[in-house]
Amino acid sequence: MADSFTSDFKRFFSRGLAILLPTAVTLWLLWQAFGFVYNTVAQPINKATRITVIWVVPKVMDEESLPEWFQVTPAEVAEARANRPEIRENVSDASVRLTLRREYLQKFWREHPYLNLTGLFIAIMLIYLAGVLLGNIVGKTLYAKVERLITRIPGFKQVYPHVKQVVDMVMGEKKMAFSKVVVVEYPREGVWTVGFLTGNSIRQIDEAAGDTVVSVFIPTSPTPFTGFTINLPKSKVMELSMTIEEALRFVITAGVLAPGDMPGESDPALAEIARQAEKRNPNDKDVM
Repeated sequence: MADSFTSDFKRFFSRGLAILLPTAVTLWLLWQAFGFVYNTVAQPINKATRITVIWVVPKVMDEESLPEWFQVTPAEVAEARANRPEIRENVSDASVRLTLRREYLQKFWREHPYLNLTGLFIAIMLIYLAGVLLGNIVGKTLYAKVERLITRIPGFKQVYPHVKQVVDMVMGEKKMAFSKVVVVEYPREGVWTVGFLTGNSIRQIDEAAGDTVVSVFIPTSPTPFTGFTINLPKSKVMELSMTIEEALRFVITAGVLAPGDMPGESDPALAEIARQAEKRNPNDKDVM
């Protein structure tokens, strides 16, 4: 009975872990990403916003027009001078008023937590404006000059080009074009590997091979965006009738989650693979 309970507990615990772990890990990653953006981007912007409010608002608004929580009366200045040792006698009233306004604004900010979203909103708008300004011809030209300057700086020139390539591949206007899911015999004859057709290969390779050569990206499991590129004749590449998402899922799960198509029924490429395998091993139709 104890053995039965132990085995059932292990089985159901493993099943629950398998069901809940992907969700938990996804939420944790999203939370870490949000925390990184909030602490490294939003918080500095919030601080800069408070400094701007303290300096700018009193210059564009009359003292009487300021919000009540932001106003500093002469009595409050005198009280601060009398009760706060850190305020020296030679400090001007304007400096005391500035210190008090800074404290009032920080208190108001703490009492209204939603104001912490100000930094995120400003960051989003700044990124949007950068996209608008740098998206036209003039902006692209100016930023290209800035990039050339950056790539000459020691340290930056070793890192920036590679980071830019990765970002352009994932988010740029010219993303890596996984146009088709294909299958090729690689790394040897009789071994079929799923890959992504990325385009035509280098012209020199075409001339050396005497044929039209294409480039195929071979992903690795379980991280399909790492892998390697092979070049082979176009005639050796067979297209699969599956989507990019299905192929990525197949690679990520090491073949556990495969499309439901049966070889020979709906996919001509898979049917051709089966026929070639049967020709090479006519007596071994079922190797399993």
